[in-house]
Amino acid sequence: MSDIAFAARELVDGLMARPWGQMTASVYETGRLVTLTPWLAGHAERVDYLLRTQRPDGTWGAPDGYDLVPTLSAVEALLSEHRRSGRAELSAAADRGVEVLRVRLRAAADLPDLPAIELIVPSLVSLINEHLDGASDALPLPSGMNHDLLEAVRGRAASGAELPEKLLHALEIVGPAARGAHVRPTAIGTIGASPAATAAWLAASRSAPAGLQPAEAGTRGTDIHGNASASNVGNAGAGNAAAGHAVVEYAAIGHAGFGAAGRSGDRVSGDRGPVGDVLAVQHLEAVARRHGGPVPVGLPITVFERGWVLSWLTRAGIELDVPPEMVADLRAAIGPAGTPAGTGLPADADTTSVALYALALLGAPQQPDSLLAFDAGTHFCTWQGEDGHSLSVNAHVLDAFGKYVECRPEAEGRYRPAMARLARWLQDRQRPDGGWEDRWHASPYYATAACALALDEYGGPEAKDAVLAAVTWVLDTQREDGSWGRWQGSPEETAYALQVLLQTSAGVDPRLPEAAAAGYVFLRDADLDDQPALWHDKDLYTPQAVVRAAVLAALHVAERDRRVAGLVRS
Repeated sequence: MSDIAFAARELVDGLMARPWGQMTASVYETGRLVTLTPWLAGHAERVDYLLRTQRPDGTWGAPDGYDLVPTLSAVEALLSEHRRSGRAELSAAADRGVEVLRVRLRAAADLPDLPAIELIVPSLVSLINEHLDGASDALPLPSGMNHDLLEAVRGRAASGAELPEKLLHALEIVGPAARGAHVRPTAIGTIGASPAATAAWLAASRSAPAGLQPAEAGTRGTDIHGNASASNVGNAGAGNAAAGHAVVEYAAIGHAGFGAAGRSGDRVSGDRGPVGDVLAVQHLEAVARRHGGPVPVGLPITVFERGWVLSWLTRAGIELDVPPEMVADLRAAIGPAGTPAGTGLPADADTTSVALYALALLGAPQQPDSLLAFDAGTHFCTWQGEDGHSLSVNAHVLDAFGKYVECRPEAEGRYRPAMARLARWLQDRQRPDGGWEDRWHASPYYATAACALALDEYGGPEAKDAVLAAVTWVLDTQREDGSWGRWQGSPEETAYALQVLLQTSAGVDPRLPEAAAAGYVFLRDADLDDQPALWHDKDLYTPQAVVRAAVLAALHVAERDRRVAGLVRS
Protein backbone atom coordinates (compact mmCIF):
# COMPACT_ATOMS: atom_id res chain seq x y z
CA MET A 1 0.00 0.00 0.00
CA SER A 2 1.39 3.44 -0.95
CA ASP A 3 1.89 6.20 1.60
CA ILE A 4 -1.01 8.14 0.08
CA ALA A 5 -3.35 5.14 0.14
CA PHE A 6 -2.40 4.48 3.77
CA ALA A 7 -2.97 8.12 4.69
CA ALA A 8 -6.33 8.08 2.91
CA ARG A 9 -7.38 4.98 4.82
CA GLU A 10 -6.37 6.61 8.11
CA LEU A 11 -8.33 9.70 7.15
CA VAL A 12 -11.51 7.73 6.41
CA ASP A 13 -11.12 5.76 9.65
CA GLY A 14 -10.86 9.09 11.47
CA LEU A 15 -14.25 10.12 10.15
CA MET A 16 -15.79 7.24 12.06
CA ALA A 17 -13.71 7.88 15.18
CA ARG A 18 -14.66 11.59 15.31
CA PRO A 19 -18.15 11.71 13.83
CA TRP A 20 -18.84 15.36 14.67
CA GLY A 21 -16.03 16.47 12.36
CA GLN A 22 -12.66 18.18 12.53
CA MET A 23 -12.59 21.99 12.52
CA THR A 24 -10.15 24.71 13.47
CA ALA A 25 -10.97 27.05 16.34
CA SER A 26 -12.81 30.30 15.66
CA VAL A 27 -11.93 33.65 17.24
CA TYR A 28 -15.48 34.88 16.67
CA GLU A 29 -17.16 31.89 18.24
CA THR A 30 -14.68 31.64 21.11
CA GLY A 31 -15.21 35.29 21.92
CA ARG A 32 -18.94 34.76 22.20
CA LEU A 33 -18.46 31.97 24.73
CA VAL A 34 -16.12 34.15 26.81
CA THR A 35 -18.88 36.73 27.11
CA LEU A 36 -21.92 34.48 27.35
CA THR A 37 -20.78 31.46 29.40
CA PRO A 38 -17.83 32.40 31.63
CA TRP A 39 -18.79 29.54 33.97
CA LEU A 40 -18.21 26.91 31.28
CA ALA A 41 -15.16 24.62 31.48
CA GLY A 42 -12.23 25.98 29.50
CA HIS A 43 -13.00 29.66 30.10
CA ALA A 44 -9.42 30.59 31.09
CA GLU A 45 -8.07 28.84 28.00
CA ARG A 46 -10.53 30.71 25.80
CA VAL A 47 -9.44 34.05 27.21
CA ASP A 48 -5.78 33.14 26.73
CA TYR A 49 -6.51 32.04 23.16
CA LEU A 50 -7.93 35.47 22.35
CA LEU A 51 -4.89 37.21 23.84
CA ARG A 52 -2.49 34.88 22.05
CA THR A 53 -4.04 35.22 18.59
CA GLN A 54 -4.20 39.03 18.42
CA ARG A 55 -2.08 40.29 15.53
CA PRO A 56 0.59 42.98 15.98
CA ASP A 57 -1.71 45.57 14.37
CA GLY A 58 -4.39 44.94 17.00
CA THR A 59 -6.73 42.84 14.84
CA TRP A 60 -7.72 39.20 14.70
CA GLY A 61 -8.26 37.24 11.50
CA ALA A 62 -7.36 37.45 7.82
CA PRO A 63 -6.95 40.53 5.60
CA ASP A 64 -9.36 42.04 3.06
CA GLY A 65 -12.15 42.67 5.53
CA TYR A 66 -12.13 39.17 7.00
CA ASP A 67 -10.68 40.58 10.22
CA LEU A 68 -13.72 42.73 11.08
CA VAL A 69 -16.04 40.12 12.61
CA PRO A 70 -13.39 38.25 14.66
CA THR A 71 -11.88 41.53 15.88
CA LEU A 72 -15.27 42.83 17.01
CA SER A 73 -15.99 39.58 18.83
CA ALA A 74 -12.59 39.37 20.50
CA VAL A 75 -12.63 43.01 21.62
CA GLU A 76 -16.12 42.71 23.10
CA ALA A 77 -15.17 39.48 24.87
CA LEU A 78 -12.02 40.97 26.39
CA LEU A 79 -13.96 44.03 27.56
CA SER A 80 -16.52 41.72 29.20
CA GLU A 81 -13.81 39.69 30.87
CA HIS A 82 -11.98 42.81 32.03
CA ARG A 83 -15.19 43.98 33.69
CA ARG A 84 -15.30 40.68 35.58
CA SER A 85 -11.62 40.25 36.45
CA GLY A 86 -9.89 43.60 36.11
CA ARG A 87 -6.80 42.08 34.47
CA ALA A 88 -4.74 44.89 32.92
CA GLU A 89 -3.57 42.84 29.94
CA LEU A 90 -7.19 42.38 28.87
CA SER A 91 -7.80 46.11 28.82
CA ALA A 92 -4.59 46.74 26.88
CA ALA A 93 -5.45 44.19 24.19
CA ALA A 94 -9.02 45.46 23.94
CA ASP A 95 -7.84 49.06 23.65
CA ARG A 96 -5.57 48.16 20.73
CA GLY A 97 -8.51 46.46 19.06
CA VAL A 98 -10.86 49.40 19.65
CA GLU A 99 -8.41 51.83 18.10
CA VAL A 100 -8.03 49.81 14.93
CA LEU A 101 -11.81 49.25 14.77
CA ARG A 102 -12.41 53.00 14.78
CA VAL A 103 -10.46 53.16 11.55
CA ARG A 104 -11.62 49.91 9.95
CA LEU A 105 -15.33 50.50 10.52
CA ARG A 106 -15.23 53.93 8.91
CA ALA A 107 -13.26 52.60 5.95
CA ALA A 108 -15.20 49.35 5.55
CA ALA A 109 -17.00 49.25 2.23
CA ASP A 110 -16.97 45.98 0.32
CA LEU A 111 -17.10 43.47 3.18
CA PRO A 112 -16.75 39.72 2.57
CA ASP A 113 -19.95 37.77 1.94
CA LEU A 114 -20.02 35.98 5.30
CA PRO A 115 -23.19 34.45 6.78
CA ALA A 116 -25.19 36.89 8.94
CA ILE A 117 -22.51 39.61 8.77
CA GLU A 118 -25.23 42.25 8.38
CA LEU A 119 -26.61 41.12 11.77
CA ILE A 120 -23.40 40.25 13.60
CA VAL A 121 -21.59 43.55 12.99
CA PRO A 122 -24.38 45.83 14.32
CA SER A 123 -24.88 43.52 17.29
CA LEU A 124 -21.23 43.56 18.31
CA VAL A 125 -20.76 47.28 17.65
CA SER A 126 -23.66 48.00 20.01
CA LEU A 127 -22.22 45.74 22.71
CA ILE A 128 -18.78 47.36 22.47
CA ASN A 129 -20.28 50.85 22.62
CA GLU A 130 -22.10 49.85 25.81
CA HIS A 131 -18.71 48.91 27.29
CA LEU A 132 -17.28 52.26 26.18
CA ASP A 133 -20.08 53.85 28.26
CA GLY A 134 -20.94 56.91 26.21
CA ALA A 135 -17.47 57.69 24.93
CA SER A 136 -17.55 60.62 22.53
CA ASP A 137 -15.93 58.56 19.81
CA ALA A 138 -18.28 55.57 19.75
CA LEU A 139 -17.72 52.92 17.12
CA PRO A 140 -19.69 53.59 13.91
CA LEU A 141 -21.32 51.07 11.62
CA PRO A 142 -19.82 50.48 8.17
CA SER A 143 -21.30 52.53 5.37
CA GLY A 144 -24.62 51.10 4.17
CA MET A 145 -25.19 49.04 7.33
CA ASN A 146 -27.75 49.82 10.02
CA HIS A 147 -29.63 48.24 12.95
CA ASP A 148 -33.00 47.86 11.20
CA LEU A 149 -32.71 44.21 10.21
CA LEU A 150 -31.20 43.24 13.55
CA GLU A 151 -34.03 44.92 15.45
CA ALA A 152 -36.61 43.24 13.22
CA VAL A 153 -35.11 39.81 13.90
CA ARG A 154 -34.93 40.50 17.64
CA GLY A 155 -38.52 41.65 17.64
CA ARG A 156 -39.62 38.48 15.91
CA ALA A 157 -37.71 36.32 18.39
CA ALA A 158 -39.07 38.24 21.38
CA SER A 159 -42.63 37.73 20.12
CA GLY A 160 -42.18 33.98 20.33
CA ALA A 161 -42.53 33.57 16.57
CA GLU A 162 -40.59 30.80 14.88
CA LEU A 163 -37.32 31.93 13.32
CA PRO A 164 -36.07 30.71 9.93
CA GLU A 165 -34.02 27.58 10.50
CA LYS A 166 -30.88 29.02 8.90
CA LEU A 167 -30.94 31.89 11.42
CA LEU A 168 -30.48 29.53 14.35
CA HIS A 169 -26.81 29.20 13.40
CA ALA A 170 -26.41 32.86 14.44
CA LEU A 171 -28.95 32.89 17.28
CA GLU A 172 -26.52 34.80 19.49
CA ILE A 173 -27.44 38.03 17.69
CA VAL A 174 -30.95 38.10 19.19
CA GLY A 175 -29.68 38.53 22.75
CA PRO A 176 -32.00 37.68 25.67
CA ALA A 177 -34.75 36.60 23.24
CA ALA A 178 -32.67 33.54 22.29
CA ARG A 179 -34.63 31.42 24.74
CA GLY A 180 -37.90 31.94 22.87
CA ALA A 181 -39.02 31.51 19.29
CA HIS A 182 -39.64 27.77 19.75
CA VAL A 183 -35.87 27.25 19.97
CA ARG A 184 -34.47 24.31 21.88
CA PRO A 185 -31.39 22.09 21.62
CA THR A 186 -31.28 19.13 19.28
CA ALA A 187 -30.86 15.63 20.68
CA ILE A 188 -27.09 16.15 20.94
CA GLY A 189 -27.43 19.50 22.70
CA THR A 190 -26.58 21.98 19.95
CA ILE A 191 -28.49 25.01 18.74
CA GLY A 192 -27.88 25.63 15.06
CA ALA A 193 -24.63 23.59 15.06
CA SER A 194 -23.01 26.65 16.63
CA PRO A 195 -21.30 26.94 20.02
CA ALA A 196 -22.11 30.67 20.10
CA ALA A 197 -25.80 30.07 19.37
CA THR A 198 -25.93 27.33 21.99
CA ALA A 199 -24.20 29.56 24.55
CA ALA A 200 -26.64 32.37 23.79
CA TRP A 201 -29.58 30.05 24.40
CA LEU A 202 -28.12 29.08 27.77
CA ALA A 203 -27.21 32.67 28.68
CA ALA A 204 -30.71 33.90 27.87
CA SER A 205 -31.93 32.26 31.10
CA ARG A 206 -29.78 34.98 32.79
CA SER A 207 -28.13 32.44 35.10
CA ALA A 208 -25.97 29.37 34.84
CA PRO A 209 -27.81 26.05 34.80
CA ALA A 210 -28.33 24.51 38.22
CA GLY A 211 -25.04 23.28 39.69
CA LEU A 212 -22.97 25.59 37.47
CA GLN A 213 -22.06 28.94 38.99
CA PRO A 214 -20.42 31.88 37.19
CA ALA A 215 -16.78 32.52 38.01
CA GLU A 216 -16.35 34.87 40.93
CA ALA A 217 -15.25 38.40 40.16
CA GLY A 218 -11.50 38.73 40.11
CA THR A 219 -10.84 35.15 39.05
CA ARG A 220 -9.89 33.81 35.66
CA GLY A 221 -12.84 31.43 35.51
CA THR A 222 -12.88 27.68 35.05
CA ASP A 223 -10.27 25.67 33.22
CA ILE A 224 -10.40 22.92 30.63
CA HIS A 225 -9.72 20.25 33.22
CA GLY A 226 -13.21 20.80 34.54
CA ASN A 227 -12.43 22.62 37.78
CA ALA A 228 -15.57 24.34 39.09
CA SER A 229 -17.54 23.37 36.00
CA ALA A 230 -17.28 20.00 34.36
CA SER A 231 -17.28 18.21 37.67
CA ASN A 232 -20.58 19.90 38.52
CA VAL A 233 -22.45 19.11 35.32
CA GLY A 234 -23.52 15.73 36.56
CA ASN A 235 -25.22 17.49 39.48
CA ALA A 236 -27.17 19.89 37.27
CA GLY A 237 -30.71 20.07 38.54
CA ALA A 238 -29.95 18.01 41.62
CA GLY A 239 -32.91 15.82 42.37
CA ASN A 240 -34.08 16.00 38.76
CA ALA A 241 -33.93 12.44 37.49
CA ALA A 242 -34.64 13.52 33.94
CA ALA A 243 -31.57 15.74 33.92
CA GLY A 244 -29.40 12.89 35.11
CA HIS A 245 -30.69 10.64 32.38
CA ALA A 246 -29.96 13.38 29.85
CA VAL A 247 -26.28 13.31 30.75
CA VAL A 248 -26.14 9.57 30.16
CA GLU A 249 -28.04 9.95 26.88
CA TYR A 250 -25.66 12.68 25.77
CA ALA A 251 -22.61 10.55 26.49
CA ALA A 252 -24.00 7.83 24.25
CA ILE A 253 -24.90 10.23 21.46
CA GLY A 254 -21.52 11.93 21.53
CA HIS A 255 -19.74 8.74 20.53
CA ALA A 256 -22.29 7.49 18.03
CA GLY A 257 -22.68 8.07 14.30
CA PHE A 258 -25.15 10.74 13.24
CA GLY A 259 -27.72 8.42 11.64
CA ALA A 260 -31.12 10.02 11.25
CA ALA A 261 -30.05 12.90 13.48
CA GLY A 262 -28.08 14.19 10.52
CA ARG A 263 -31.30 15.32 8.87
CA SER A 264 -32.79 18.77 9.19
CA GLY A 265 -35.83 19.44 11.32
CA ASP A 266 -34.22 18.32 14.60
CA ARG A 267 -34.36 21.72 16.22
CA VAL A 268 -37.48 20.96 18.25
CA SER A 269 -36.45 17.46 19.29
CA GLY A 270 -34.69 18.59 22.46
CA ASP A 271 -35.92 20.14 25.67
CA ARG A 272 -36.29 23.77 26.77
CA GLY A 273 -36.11 23.01 30.49
CA PRO A 274 -33.40 21.53 32.78
CA VAL A 275 -32.80 18.53 30.52
CA GLY A 276 -32.18 20.82 27.56
CA ASP A 277 -29.83 22.93 29.67
CA VAL A 278 -27.77 19.92 30.65
CA LEU A 279 -27.58 18.64 27.09
CA ALA A 280 -26.45 22.05 25.86
CA VAL A 281 -23.79 22.35 28.57
CA GLN A 282 -22.52 18.85 27.92
CA HIS A 283 -22.33 19.58 24.20
CA LEU A 284 -20.38 22.81 24.67
CA GLU A 285 -17.96 21.24 27.12
CA ALA A 286 -17.33 18.30 24.80
CA VAL A 287 -16.60 20.67 21.91
CA ALA A 288 -14.36 22.86 24.08
CA ARG A 289 -12.34 19.90 25.37
CA ARG A 290 -11.68 18.75 21.84
CA HIS A 291 -10.06 22.09 21.02
CA GLY A 292 -8.38 22.75 24.36
CA GLY A 293 -10.83 25.48 25.39
CA PRO A 294 -11.52 27.47 22.21
CA VAL A 295 -14.38 26.35 19.98
CA PRO A 296 -14.99 26.13 16.22
CA VAL A 297 -17.57 28.11 14.28
CA GLY A 298 -19.71 25.06 13.55
CA LEU A 299 -20.07 21.51 14.84
CA PRO A 300 -21.21 18.88 14.02
CA ILE A 301 -20.38 18.83 10.30
CA THR A 302 -20.80 15.09 9.88
CA VAL A 303 -22.46 14.86 6.47
CA PHE A 304 -20.47 17.75 5.01
CA GLU A 305 -17.16 16.26 6.10
CA ARG A 306 -17.90 12.73 4.92
CA GLY A 307 -19.28 13.86 1.57
CA TRP A 308 -16.31 16.06 0.72
CA VAL A 309 -13.63 13.67 1.97
CA LEU A 310 -15.04 10.66 0.14
CA SER A 311 -15.65 12.58 -3.08
CA TRP A 312 -12.19 14.21 -3.17
CA LEU A 313 -10.42 10.90 -2.59
CA THR A 314 -12.58 8.75 -4.86
CA ARG A 315 -12.67 11.23 -7.72
CA ALA A 316 -8.87 11.22 -7.73
CA GLY A 317 -8.84 7.43 -8.13
CA ILE A 318 -7.63 6.52 -4.64
CA GLU A 319 -8.92 3.06 -3.75
CA LEU A 320 -10.81 3.14 -0.48
CA ASP A 321 -12.25 0.57 1.84
CA VAL A 322 -15.15 2.67 3.08
CA PRO A 323 -16.97 1.20 6.09
CA PRO A 324 -20.41 0.05 4.93
CA GLU A 325 -22.04 1.78 7.89
CA MET A 326 -20.61 5.10 6.66
CA VAL A 327 -22.19 4.60 3.25
CA ALA A 328 -25.46 3.57 4.91
CA ASP A 329 -25.40 6.62 7.18
CA LEU A 330 -24.75 8.90 4.22
CA ARG A 331 -27.69 7.43 2.35
CA ALA A 332 -29.94 7.68 5.42
CA ALA A 333 -29.08 11.33 5.90
CA ILE A 334 -30.55 12.33 2.52
CA GLY A 335 -34.29 12.83 2.92
CA PRO A 336 -36.83 14.16 0.42
CA ALA A 337 -35.72 17.71 1.25
CA GLY A 338 -32.01 16.90 1.05
CA THR A 339 -29.52 16.86 3.91
CA PRO A 340 -27.83 19.46 6.12
CA ALA A 341 -24.11 19.63 6.80
CA GLY A 342 -24.85 18.36 10.30
CA THR A 343 -27.39 18.25 13.09
CA GLY A 344 -28.97 21.63 13.84
CA LEU A 345 -28.58 23.11 10.36
CA PRO A 346 -31.12 23.36 7.52
CA ALA A 347 -30.83 21.11 4.49
CA ASP A 348 -28.75 22.66 1.73
CA ALA A 349 -28.05 21.91 -1.91
CA ASP A 350 -24.29 21.90 -1.45
CA THR A 351 -24.08 19.14 1.15
CA THR A 352 -26.87 17.21 -0.57
CA SER A 353 -25.20 17.28 -3.97
CA VAL A 354 -21.74 16.35 -2.67
CA ALA A 355 -23.19 13.50 -0.60
CA LEU A 356 -25.09 12.22 -3.67
CA TYR A 357 -21.97 12.52 -5.81
CA ALA A 358 -19.89 10.62 -3.25
CA LEU A 359 -22.47 7.83 -3.07
CA ALA A 360 -22.48 7.49 -6.85
CA LEU A 361 -18.68 7.37 -6.92
CA LEU A 362 -18.80 4.60 -4.32
CA GLY A 363 -21.19 2.53 -6.43
CA ALA A 364 -24.29 3.35 -4.38
CA PRO A 365 -26.09 5.93 -6.56
CA GLN A 366 -29.20 7.49 -5.09
CA GLN A 367 -31.76 9.34 -7.21
CA PRO A 368 -31.02 13.08 -6.89
CA ASP A 369 -34.61 14.32 -6.92
CA SER A 370 -34.10 15.92 -3.50
CA LEU A 371 -32.02 18.56 -5.30
CA LEU A 372 -34.99 19.69 -7.38
CA ALA A 373 -36.39 21.49 -4.34
CA PHE A 374 -33.45 23.92 -4.66
CA ASP A 375 -34.06 24.73 -8.34
CA ALA A 376 -34.47 28.51 -8.60
CA GLY A 377 -35.12 28.46 -12.33
CA THR A 378 -31.85 29.94 -13.59
CA HIS A 379 -29.66 28.16 -11.05
CA PHE A 380 -29.85 26.15 -7.81
CA CYS A 381 -29.96 27.97 -4.47
CA THR A 382 -27.94 26.83 -1.47
CA TRP A 383 -31.14 26.82 0.58
CA GLN A 384 -34.59 28.29 0.24
CA GLY A 385 -34.59 32.06 0.56
CA GLU A 386 -30.89 32.47 -0.17
CA ASP A 387 -29.81 36.06 -0.75
CA GLY A 388 -27.38 35.67 -3.65
CA HIS A 389 -25.99 32.55 -5.28
CA SER A 390 -23.03 30.20 -5.15
CA LEU A 391 -21.03 28.98 -8.12
CA SER A 392 -19.47 26.06 -6.26
CA VAL A 393 -22.91 24.85 -5.13
CA ASN A 394 -24.12 24.79 -8.72
CA ALA A 395 -20.96 23.03 -9.86
CA HIS A 396 -21.59 20.36 -7.23
CA VAL A 397 -25.20 19.98 -8.35
CA LEU A 398 -23.92 19.45 -11.89
CA ASP A 399 -21.56 16.78 -10.54
CA ALA A 400 -24.41 15.02 -8.72
CA PHE A 401 -26.73 14.97 -11.73
CA GLY A 402 -23.92 14.03 -14.11
CA LYS A 403 -22.58 11.16 -12.07
CA TYR A 404 -26.05 9.76 -11.48
CA VAL A 405 -26.81 9.84 -15.21
CA GLU A 406 -23.46 8.15 -15.82
CA CYS A 407 -24.51 5.38 -13.43
CA ARG A 408 -28.12 5.30 -14.62
CA PRO A 409 -28.17 6.24 -18.34
CA GLU A 410 -31.94 5.75 -18.49
CA ALA A 411 -32.29 8.87 -16.28
CA GLU A 412 -30.62 11.17 -18.82
CA GLY A 413 -33.88 12.57 -20.12
CA ARG A 414 -34.91 13.67 -16.64
CA TYR A 415 -31.69 15.44 -15.63
CA ARG A 416 -29.93 16.44 -18.87
CA PRO A 417 -31.91 19.72 -19.32
CA ALA A 418 -30.90 20.91 -15.85
CA MET A 419 -27.30 19.87 -16.50
CA ALA A 420 -27.18 21.89 -19.72
CA ARG A 421 -28.69 24.91 -17.95
CA LEU A 422 -26.17 24.67 -15.11
CA ALA A 423 -23.24 24.36 -17.50
CA ARG A 424 -24.27 27.51 -19.36
CA TRP A 425 -24.88 29.38 -16.11
CA LEU A 426 -21.42 28.51 -14.78
CA GLN A 427 -19.70 29.49 -18.03
CA ASP A 428 -21.50 32.82 -18.07
CA ARG A 429 -20.09 33.64 -14.64
CA GLN A 430 -16.46 32.80 -15.33
CA ARG A 431 -14.18 35.78 -14.76
CA PRO A 432 -12.41 37.31 -17.76
CA ASP A 433 -9.10 35.93 -16.46
CA GLY A 434 -10.43 32.35 -16.49
CA GLY A 435 -11.05 31.83 -12.79
CA TRP A 436 -14.21 31.65 -10.69
CA GLU A 437 -14.93 32.94 -7.20
CA ASP A 438 -17.55 31.91 -4.68
CA ARG A 439 -19.44 32.98 -1.58
CA TRP A 440 -18.45 29.92 0.48
CA HIS A 441 -14.68 30.17 0.15
CA ALA A 442 -12.15 32.99 0.26
CA SER A 443 -9.95 31.50 -2.45
CA PRO A 444 -10.79 31.56 -6.16
CA TYR A 445 -8.84 28.30 -6.53
CA TYR A 446 -11.57 26.42 -4.68
CA ALA A 447 -14.34 27.76 -6.90
CA THR A 448 -12.24 27.28 -10.01
CA ALA A 449 -11.53 23.65 -9.18
CA ALA A 450 -15.22 22.99 -8.50
CA CYS A 451 -16.38 24.63 -11.73
CA ALA A 452 -13.59 23.39 -14.01
CA LEU A 453 -13.88 19.75 -12.91
CA ALA A 454 -17.68 19.73 -13.18
CA LEU A 455 -17.68 21.39 -16.60
CA ASP A 456 -14.92 19.15 -17.89
CA GLU A 457 -16.83 16.00 -16.98
CA TYR A 458 -20.44 17.03 -17.49
CA GLY A 459 -20.51 20.35 -19.33
CA GLY A 460 -20.25 18.91 -22.82
CA PRO A 461 -18.03 20.11 -25.68
CA GLU A 462 -19.40 23.65 -25.32
CA ALA A 463 -17.55 23.97 -22.01
CA LYS A 464 -14.11 23.09 -23.39
CA ASP A 465 -13.01 26.72 -23.83
CA ALA A 466 -14.04 27.60 -20.28
CA VAL A 467 -12.01 24.72 -18.86
CA LEU A 468 -9.02 25.66 -21.02
CA ALA A 469 -9.25 29.25 -19.76
CA ALA A 470 -9.28 27.96 -16.17
CA VAL A 471 -6.13 25.91 -16.79
CA THR A 472 -4.42 28.94 -18.32
CA TRP A 473 -5.35 31.13 -15.35
CA VAL A 474 -3.96 28.56 -12.91
CA LEU A 475 -0.69 28.40 -14.83
CA ASP A 476 -0.46 32.19 -14.98
CA THR A 477 -0.88 32.61 -11.22
CA GLN A 478 1.62 30.08 -9.86
CA ARG A 479 4.06 31.47 -7.30
CA GLU A 480 7.83 31.16 -7.57
CA ASP A 481 8.00 28.40 -4.96
CA GLY A 482 5.57 26.25 -6.97
CA SER A 483 2.55 27.02 -4.81
CA TRP A 484 -0.72 28.83 -5.40
CA GLY A 485 -2.69 31.04 -3.02
CA ARG A 486 -4.66 34.23 -2.51
CA TRP A 487 -2.67 35.74 0.35
CA GLN A 488 0.25 33.31 0.41
CA GLY A 489 1.06 29.98 -1.11
CA SER A 490 -0.95 27.38 0.79
CA PRO A 491 -1.23 23.57 0.63
CA GLU A 492 -5.00 23.73 0.27
CA GLU A 493 -5.02 26.13 -2.66
CA THR A 494 -2.10 24.35 -4.31
CA ALA A 495 -4.12 21.13 -4.14
CA TYR A 496 -7.04 22.78 -5.95
CA ALA A 497 -4.72 24.20 -8.60
CA LEU A 498 -3.14 20.80 -9.24
CA GLN A 499 -6.58 19.24 -9.62
CA VAL A 500 -7.47 21.78 -12.30
CA LEU A 501 -4.24 21.03 -14.14
CA LEU A 502 -4.27 17.25 -13.84
CA GLN A 503 -7.92 16.21 -13.53
CA THR A 504 -9.27 18.02 -16.56
CA SER A 505 -8.77 17.12 -20.22
CA ALA A 506 -7.76 20.65 -21.25
CA GLY A 507 -4.14 20.35 -20.18
CA VAL A 508 -2.41 21.03 -23.50
CA ASP A 509 -0.34 24.03 -22.40
CA PRO A 510 3.37 23.13 -22.62
CA ARG A 511 3.97 24.81 -19.27
CA LEU A 512 1.74 22.34 -17.48
CA PRO A 513 4.12 19.46 -16.64
CA GLU A 514 6.76 21.65 -15.03
CA ALA A 515 4.17 23.72 -13.19
CA ALA A 516 2.48 20.60 -11.86
CA ALA A 517 5.81 19.07 -10.83
CA ALA A 518 6.77 22.22 -8.91
CA GLY A 519 3.34 22.25 -7.26
CA TYR A 520 3.68 18.61 -6.30
CA VAL A 521 7.07 19.18 -4.65
CA PHE A 522 5.67 22.13 -2.68
CA LEU A 523 2.66 20.10 -1.60
CA ARG A 524 4.67 17.01 -0.72
CA ASP A 525 6.87 19.01 1.64
CA ALA A 526 4.21 21.34 3.03
CA ASP A 527 3.08 21.60 6.63
CA LEU A 528 -0.71 21.21 6.55
CA ASP A 529 -1.00 22.87 9.96
CA ASP A 530 0.59 26.07 8.64
CA GLN A 531 -1.95 27.60 6.30
CA PRO A 532 -4.70 30.20 6.44
CA ALA A 533 -8.34 29.43 7.13
CA LEU A 534 -10.27 29.97 3.91
CA TRP A 535 -13.79 28.56 4.28
CA HIS A 536 -16.66 30.97 4.86
CA ASP A 537 -18.86 30.90 7.92
CA LYS A 538 -19.39 33.62 10.52
CA ASP A 539 -15.59 33.52 10.71
CA LEU A 540 -13.11 31.84 8.36
CA TYR A 541 -12.37 28.22 9.26
CA THR A 542 -10.60 25.12 8.00
CA PRO A 543 -12.40 21.76 7.82
CA GLN A 544 -9.21 19.84 8.47
CA ALA A 545 -10.19 16.40 7.19
CA VAL A 546 -11.69 17.91 4.03
CA VAL A 547 -8.54 19.88 3.27
CA ARG A 548 -6.34 16.88 3.96
CA ALA A 549 -8.44 14.85 1.52
CA ALA A 550 -7.99 17.52 -1.16
CA VAL A 551 -4.22 17.45 -0.61
CA LEU A 552 -4.02 13.66 -0.76
CA ALA A 553 -6.12 13.66 -3.93
CA ALA A 554 -3.80 16.17 -5.59
CA LEU A 555 -0.67 14.28 -4.57
CA HIS A 556 -2.17 11.07 -5.91
CA VAL A 557 -3.09 12.44 -9.36
CA ALA A 558 0.35 14.07 -9.63
CA GLU A 559 2.16 10.83 -8.82
CA ARG A 560 0.06 8.95 -11.38
CA ASP A 561 0.87 11.46 -14.14
CA ARG A 562 3.90 10.19 -16.04
CA ARG A 563 4.97 13.65 -17.16
CA VAL A 564 4.96 14.99 -13.62
CA ALA A 565 6.48 11.89 -12.05
CA GLY A 566 9.32 11.94 -14.58
CA LEU A 567 10.17 15.55 -13.86
CA VAL A 568 10.06 15.00 -10.09
CA ARG A 569 12.42 12.01 -10.34
CA SER A 570 14.87 13.95 -12.49
